[in-house]
Amino acid sequence: MKAVVQYRYGGPEALQIRDISCPVPRKGEILVRVHATSVTSSEAKMRQGLPLYGRPILGWFGPRREVLGLEFAGTVVQLGPGARRFEIGAGVFGFTGMRCGAWAEYLVMSENDSVERMPQNVSFEEAVALVDGPTTALFFLEKAHLCPSERILVNGASGSIGTAAVQLAVWMGAEVTAVCSRANHELVRSLGAQRVIDYHTEDFTRERESWDVVFDSVGTSSFCRCRPCLRPSGRFLSTVLGVKILAQVPLAALFCEKKAIFSMSIDKRRELARLRDLVEAGLHKPLVDRIFAMEDIRKAHAYVDTGRKKGNVVVRIAQDNA
Repeated sequence: MKAVVQYRYGGPEALQIRDISCPVPRKGEILVRVHATSVTSSEAKMRQGLPLYGRPILGWFGPRREVLGLEFAGTVVQLGPGARRFEIGAGVFGFTGMRCGAWAEYLVMSENDSVERMPQNVSFEEAVALVDGPTTALFFLEKAHLCPSERILVNGASGSIGTAAVQLAVWMGAEVTAVCSRANHELVRSLGAQRVIDYHTEDFTRERESWDVVFDSVGTSSFCRCRPCLRPSGRFLSTVLGVKILAQVPLAALFCEKKAIFSMSIDKRRELARLRDLVEAGLHKPLVDRIFAMEDIRKAHAYVDTGRKKGNVVVRIAQDNA
C-alpha cells in the first residue's frame, strides 16, 4: 500500500510517499481503507519534532512512527477474529492517538478505540474534519460545564478547534465572542459568533468586558492574563500543553474561585458519536478549508505552516467511494 512516511524531523520536504506492507487486523481489530485524512497544526509540529518535551513520545532523534497521521475517515474492509462492532463496508471515522498511521491507504484500529460510524449525510472529506478539532472542542466545553446564557470567548476562533467551539457553544445556548484575524470575521459570524475581535488591533484581556469562559484554542494567552476578564466562578480552558498551564491548574484550584482547566482528549468515542448525531440532525457542520491529493501532502503541510488555515485541511487518500 502507499503511505506517507517520515524518517527525520524537518519541514514538508521530510515527507515521502512509499510502498509499505499493508497491516493485517488481529483479534478485535478492523482494517479500514482510508479515504481521507487531515493535516492539523499539531501534526505539523510533530513533523518537526516539537514541542521538545514531547520527544520521549515522538522519538528523541527522529519519528518513532514511520507513518504519522491522527485522523481518518474510510471504509471497513476486513474484520479481525472476534471483531463484531462494525460490518464490512461500514463508513467509519476516528482518531488513532499516538499510534498514528492515518496517512496511508489502509489502517488497523481496535474496534474499541476512538472509531465510530460516520454521519450518513457527509462525505469522507467532511467526516474527517469532524474528528480531532470538534471532539476536542466538545470535550473542553463539557468539562467547563458551559451553560445556556453564559458568555464565552473563543481565542483562535477560525482554526479547527475554534470553529467547532463557536458552533458548539452557540448550540449550547451561550453568547459567543470570537477572536481571530480580520480576514476571518465573516466566517466566524456565519458560525454564530455575536461579536468578533481582531487580535491584530485589540487585546481582549484589556477589554472592559468579562466572560464566564475563555477558551484558548491556540495557546497564545494564559490564565493569569485572562483572570481579570473572567467573571466570578469563571473558567479558563487551554488545549495547548505547557509548563504554565500545568502549574496554573492546581494553583487555581487551591487559591482561586476562577478555574484553569487543561486535560487530554484521548478516548473520543463518546464525542464522535455525539457529533455524528448533531451533524445528522443538521445542528453542526464540518468546516473544510482545502482538500489536497495524497501526492500533494507536502503542499498541505506548507499551507498549514503558514498559520492561515480556516477550519480543517483535508488530504484525500482514496480517489473513489468504493
